[in-house]
Amino acid sequence: MPPVVYNEKCSGCGKCEEICPGDLMEVNPATQKAFCRSARDCWDCMACVKECPKGALETRIPYQLGYYPARLIPKKKDKMIEWTCIDINGKIEKFNVRTHNK
Repeated sequence: MPPVVYNEKCSGCGKCEEICPGDLMEVNPATQKAFCRSARDCWDCMACVKECPKGALETRIPYQLGYYPARLIPKKKDKMIEWTCIDINGKIEKFNVRTHNK
């Protein structure tokens, strides 16, 4: 599943385009908004979601794993990623995972 782009939050900075290992994210020159140019090729690595400074991207958990409207939202922090998990009943849990980011 490709990331969902919230156009009202997207500033067109291109960080998602730079970080995407599959070279799938792109900023539309006409709208200055990000989009995934090949949804079927996206492997849900979430690199773009973690890199977006505006929180304009979100990966939806596949229905087979979490059921709609379950969500998994990463937030990049200094030397860690905070993961917010929202289950189908709206229960929220947060986890912090250390990274080796500079």
